[in-house]
Amino acid sequence: MSQLAVALIQLRTPADPRAALAQAAPLIRQAAAGGARLIATPEGTNLLQRDRAALRPLLASAQDDVCVSGLRALAAELGVWLLIGSALVLSEDGAVVNRTLLVDPSGAITATYDKMHMFDVDLPNGERARESEAYRPGERAVIADALGARLGLAICYDLRFPYLFRALAKGGADILTVPAAFTRSTGEAHWEILLRARAIETGSFVLAPAQGGRHEDGRATWGHSMIIGPWGEVIAAAADDAPGVTAATLDLDAVARARQAIPALTNGRAFSGPGPGT
Repeated sequence: MSQLAVALIQLRTPADPRAALAQAAPLIRQAAAGGARLIATPEGTNLLQRDRAALRPLLASAQDDVCVSGLRALAAELGVWLLIGSALVLSEDGAVVNRTLLVDPSGAITATYDKMHMFDVDLPNGERARESEAYRPGERAVIADALGARLGLAICYDLRFPYLFRALAKGGADILTVPAAFTRSTGEAHWEILLRARAIETGSFVLAPAQGGRHEDGRATWGHSMIIGPWGEVIAAAADDAPGVTAATLDLDAVARARQAIPALTNGRAFSGPGPGT
């Protein structure tokens, strides 16, 4: 399949899984009605709550989470592939993880990925984040198949680590997914630049559904969901931070054309160092 209709769902997720499902479901229906066969939602689709004491009682396993269960049923009803960009859930051993879930048109979860890079930062505007204090990082890169495409899975802060995306592309991914909840300050400065860079470096499509606006827990996210082509071009983008749908049809053959024109994935060389010069 060389043509693939995709859609990104931009959300302003509340701090409750039932309310989150109520916000996401109508937008997913809208995307499916528009012809999208692969629909992707942002990081924290099932809830956003930065108060850790308030977060923990809301968490469940991916099998038991109200929002995840509702979205799986919706994918089956609509007959679409749904990338739940991430859900904040309990792992099998009870640890809290930030997990991508790929759902097929029967509602089955066919692949999962746990966010590897934790957003532990002190921003110039005084904002402080320590994701590692709340979540257990993943340890495994993941590529998943859907509709004749190979998806390389990543989440938000992973975007700043190009070696992950190179490994995904060299492993066969032609679409890189970057669901996110970028802060307003970092999003305004870096979001588009980083997305386009990852596309150009790997000759891949990039699908980046985002959270946007002022959330119940007080955070402000950047929005501006984007679909980027393998030449680094912006194919489609949300104009602002409002909840909505961004859609496009991808020509998957463009990946081979971009990689043939700029064979950076095959031209790389092993090297030693760095060390002192001679």
